[in-house]
Amino acid sequence: MSKLTEMAIKKAKPEAKDYKMADGGGLYLLVKDTGSKFWRLKYRIGGKEKLLAIGIYPDVSLSQARERRDDARKLLANGGDPSAIKKAAKQAVNRASQVASDGSFATLAAEFHKVKLPMWTPGHAKQWMGNLEKYALPIIGDRPITDIEPMELVGIMRTVETNGTFETRDRLLQTISTVFKYAIATGRAKYNPAEIRMALADRPKVEHFACIAPAELPEFLRAVSAYQVKEKVSPIAIAALRLLMLTTTRTSEVRFSKWADFDLDAGCWVIPAEQIGRKGKGDKRNPHAVPLCAQAVKILRELYPVTGQGEYVFPNRNSARRVISENTVLKIIET
Repeated sequence: MSKLTEMAIKKAKPEAKDYKMADGGGLYLLVKDTGSKFWRLKYRIGGKEKLLAIGIYPDVSLSQARERRDDARKLLANGGDPSAIKKAAKQAVNRASQVASDGSFATLAAEFHKVKLPMWTPGHAKQWMGNLEKYALPIIGDRPITDIEPMELVGIMRTVETNGTFETRDRLLQTISTVFKYAIATGRAKYNPAEIRMALADRPKVEHFACIAPAELPEFLRAVSAYQVKEKVSPIAIAALRLLMLTTTRTSEVRFSKWADFDLDAGCWVIPAEQIGRKGKGDKRNPHAVPLCAQAVKILRELYPVTGQGEYVFPNRNSARRVISENTVLKIIET
């Protein structure tokens, strides 16, 4: 089944009866007979089929709906129920709105969020409140800010730790601590119970990828040159490796590059925002201009007679509609 496109969604017209347009992974668009379009996610938990409402189109775009689907799938993989969590968060917000005093944690968090909203990026504002709604508000949202104890916050943090998401844990702790600091600054709390870092597990040590030491680089370059003159060595793969080294771009950006992206006379390569392999979410990417040195331009000019008749700069040897694999480039380095 093919996935949805923005064009197909925009062209979808109401019919006599409601109908569904599937996108995959349980996500579909429900087109009502009134013309309204609702995103829904179908999933199973405990052998029971459930349905999660994740927004209305076009307020929630196709890319945003897919992002919410993926987030829900991650919750399922960790044993959570997206519908139950959403319901609990909604109930927490509702309870917070009913608190007579303005001193509940949820109220203060929403107040601080509103104060900072004009100064934050949309992405940061969404993430800041999203982590609270997911992990903290269902537990402490309707509690008076002065009644919350350190051990309650330790419990929340350790729950996040069990999923192995230590970066999220630390970001959440910082967010919660900020709410208490705001409460203190506005005269609604006396101390910050979020000073609990010593009670939490240390983050696992990050294992970085191996790299070539500066002293080893001349030998490596000589080895690449020696490998290049061997029989049956693909000039496409060698050119991809050399362009990768000269531009310090990602392997995927080189592999999926197209001749239309290059202006060799100007010595510039513009990587489109939508290119496969680009880092970041679709709505946060921008075209990336990469200046080309003389050596890079020379490599591409020499390669053009070989692959210039096709769309991709580095096509797969079996199909011009596909690109070389990541292993094709990495194998040269390993050799």
